[in-house]
Amino acid sequence: MAADPYSVLNVARGASEADIKKAYRKLAKELHPDRNKDNPKAAEKFSQVTQAYDLLTDKDKRARFDRGEIDGEGNPVNPFGAGFGGGFGGGNPGAGQGGFRADFGGGDGGGFGDIFEGLFGGMGGRRGGGGFSGGFGDFGRRAAPKGANVAYRLAVSFEDAAKLAPQRITLRDGKTLDLKLPAGVETGTQMRLAGKGEEGAGEPGDAIVTIEIQPHRFYERQGDDIRLDLPVTLSEAVLGAEVRVPTPDGAVMLKVPKGSSSGKVLRLKGRGFHKKAPGTGGGRGDLLVTLMVELPVNDDALIEFAQGWTDKGNPRGRMGV
Repeated sequence: MAADPYSVLNVARGASEADIKKAYRKLAKELHPDRNKDNPKAAEKFSQVTQAYDLLTDKDKRARFDRGEIDGEGNPVNPFGAGFGGGFGGGNPGAGQGGFRADFGGGDGGGFGDIFEGLFGGMGGRRGGGGFSGGFGDFGRRAAPKGANVAYRLAVSFEDAAKLAPQRITLRDGKTLDLKLPAGVETGTQMRLAGKGEEGAGEPGDAIVTIEIQPHRFYERQGDDIRLDLPVTLSEAVLGAEVRVPTPDGAVMLKVPKGSSSGKVLRLKGRGFHKKAPGTGGGRGDLLVTLMVELPVNDDALIEFAQGWTDKGNPRGRMGV
């Protein structure tokens, strides 16, 4: 029997999406295969946790599970659907999972086969009768169970995530696939590869790929924008200049205004992360460049200049000192 996804994630049935996400992240961190290479049970549990999270964060699937229409793996529980469940299943608590026995379409005396034979003139076990597609005998058979989902974790470089560069992933069977990252991608974003999971009696399960964006040595993400501290020389800051600036898409030229101080922020539009649509208007965030004036150490000319120059201003005056 498929596990209850609420129990797998250890959350209440009325848990919010934020609580479910928090519980998943905690368990995924504890059970990740990279941290449990000598514990195959942890990898199996990790797959169950990912499957439970996937079901409970899908509003339609969660609602169907709560109504008892599907199990924790997303397979149908009641082959009759909601229309028949209210009319027949409710009064037969002993009929087994789904409300009906496997021998529903016929049998030796009694049972639902005889009931439907009386109601519908013997159409219960025959195909094509009276407009009932497939006959009632087919309704008694549960759909073959779907194969288990398989969880993967994919490390993506900061630059690749920002510009949505295709990512290659190798599956358990050795086959490789190129993935197209979605706009708004972030650490924890999940991508579903239909039919790339474990084989089952029915259709195969899916591969669930969780994205993990790697930190960068000088970029810092802020929503859809990227922040960068850019060193500039004293002469570039005082006199102004055009300098090369790195971006995820390659270096570009940036104009530094005359008299720029450390901390001045310049904006390069459209050089950040792709925005998730709808609601954001699409497009990309910006690269916010903070100028950092870098002084040379033990430069005699600069020391001589500073000794002969008097600055009567008080840059700390606005701080009350």
